[in-house]
Formats: sequence, C-alpha cells, structure tokens
Amino acid sequence: MKKTIHTHLSRRETQIMDAIYRLGSAGVQEVLAEINDPPSYNSVRVILGILEEKGHVTHKKDGKRYIYQPKQSASSATRDATAQLLKTFFGNSTPNAVATLLDMSEECLSDTDLDELADLISATRARRSPGS
Repeated sequence: MKKTIHTHLSRRETQIMDAIYRLGSAGVQEVLAEINDPPSYNSVRVILGILEEKGHVTHKKDGKRYIYQPKQSASSATRDATAQLLKTFFGNSTPNAVATLLDMSEECLSDTDLDELADLISATRARRSPGS
C-alpha cells in the first residue's frame, strides 16, 4: 500500500484534502463550497482524480456523483507528514524540531502554553517502558 505523505501535495491538492478531511466525505460541489477562491468544477474533479491516483482518497458512486473520502485519518496523515518533516529538515531529531518551534514562537508562548508543553513531556516520560 502506498504511504500517504502530504508534503508531496501541491497547494491546491492540500486545499482539497483539507476540505475532504473537514467534511469527512464529499462530492465535487461540497469541496468547491468548502474552499476559499476555488478553482473550476472541472479542475476540482481532475485534482480529486490525481489525489486518488496518488493514494490519498478513494471514491464511491452515489448515482451519477462520486463521493470522495480520505484513505487515512487526518491524525495518521499528520503523523506521516511530521515524520517526513523530521527526517528531511531535522535529521530525525525531535529535540531539534521542538527547539526550532520554540525559538519561532518564543514571543507567542504564554506561561500556560509552556506548562502544557511541560505536561506533555511528563506524560511522554510516564508512558515510556522502564529501561528505555
């Protein structure tokens, strides 16, 4: 099975995938209604076909309409894309990625945000198996 990684999507493909994720499943008309500054109906049809070829969506027939749905959950796609990002830009180093994010958002992080991050780190430590 082809692995889905959203880093390989064009801007329009990403826009359409985001709409499909928000809607759960949708026909072309629903996708068009969900997108700001949408392309033409035919363009969305073509892009959905491309997304299906790439393994990101599947479709079922509903009368004359095709209803598209994602092949993997949004959380799974996010995890795959993040793994690819870590590999490509951070040498698979989560600490380097987190350090970059913290540096980028230094002025935006409240004490509550920092406490939440500390809690996430503590929860991750608690889930690790002994001896890791």
